[in-house]
Amino acid sequence: MIAVSEDIFRLAQKFTISRGSKTEAHVLTVRIERGGHTGRGECVPYARYGESIESVRAQIQSLPFDITRQALQEILPAGAARNAVDCALWDWEAKHSSRRVWELARLAEPQPMMSAFTLSLDTPQRMRVAAAAQAARPLLKIKLGAPDDMPRLEAVREGAPSARIIVDANEGWTAEVYADLAPHLVRLGVTLVEQPLPAGYDDVLAEISRPVPVCADESCHDRSSLAGLAGKYDMVNIKLDKAGGLTEALALREAAQAAGFGVMVGCMVGSSLAMAPALVVAQGAEIVDLDGPLLLAEDRDRSLRYEGSQVYPPDTELWG
Repeated sequence: MIAVSEDIFRLAQKFTISRGSKTEAHVLTVRIERGGHTGRGECVPYARYGESIESVRAQIQSLPFDITRQALQEILPAGAARNAVDCALWDWEAKHSSRRVWELARLAEPQPMMSAFTLSLDTPQRMRVAAAAQAARPLLKIKLGAPDDMPRLEAVREGAPSARIIVDANEGWTAEVYADLAPHLVRLGVTLVEQPLPAGYDDVLAEISRPVPVCADESCHDRSSLAGLAGKYDMVNIKLDKAGGLTEALALREAAQAAGFGVMVGCMVGSSLAMAPALVVAQGAEIVDLDGPLLLAEDRDRSLRYEGSQVYPPDTELWG
C-alpha cells in the first residue's frame, strides 16, 4: 500500500525569500507498507517548479502499489513526488532487510555534518539583529535578491563578524546587479553565491568575472542539468526534491564531482524526515545546508539531533 498525507509544521518565525513569505511548511508524507514493514518519505511541492500539494499527491496516487525504486525512475520525472516515494522505498528496503540505507547503497556510515543556518530576507536592521543572535554559528546563509541588498549584507556582517557567509539571491539579481555587488562580496568575506541570475538567463555567468564561487540551485535539478552548467557555475546545490529522490541525488553527486563541480547539499523547509536521506548525500560535500528543522517551531516525534549547527545521522525510528 502507498499512502500519502499532508502535514503542516509551524515555522519558528516568518520565512521570506525574494519570491515571498510563509509561516508554515506544508509537506507530503508517503508511507509504503509491505510485508509488515513501513517505509516513509517526505517531499515539499514547490510552486517555482510547477508543483502543488494537489498535483504531487495525484502523481503519487497514480503509482502501482508494488512500484520498485528502479521502475519509479522511469515512471515519474525528477521532482517532489518521486523524491517522497523514492525515499520511502529506501526506508522500506532498509527495514525489510534489517540493514541501514548506507549499507544498501554500499556507502560508508554517515558522520555528523556542520550545517549552514539560514537568515530570511528582511530589513537591514532586522537582519543585523538576526545575525547577531546566530553569530556563534560557523556558517550563515542569507537570503537576498531584492532592492537594497548591499545594506542587508553589510548589516549581517556587522552582526556576525566571524561567521562564514553564503549569499542566496534566489534568481533575484540581474547581471548588472551581480557585477556591482561582486567586489563587495569579496570585501565582506562571502564564501559562495547561490543562483544570482534566473535559471535560463544565466549564460552571461560564463562571460563575466566570478570572484566568489557561484553555485547553481534553480538551474540544477538532476544529472541532465550538468551539461548546461559548464563554464557558468563552480558548484551545484543538490536537493532531493529537485533531483527526485536519494537514488538520483547520489548519482548526481558522483557525476557532478566527476565533471569538476563542487557540491553543496541543500533542502526545502521541511522536517527531519526530509533531512535524513539528504544527510546521506551530504557526506563529503563542501557545503551542507540542512537546517530545515531548525527553522520549525515543531518537528516529527522522532527527529534528527542538532547540537548547535552540527546535525547527526538519523536513528532507524526516523528513517533508513
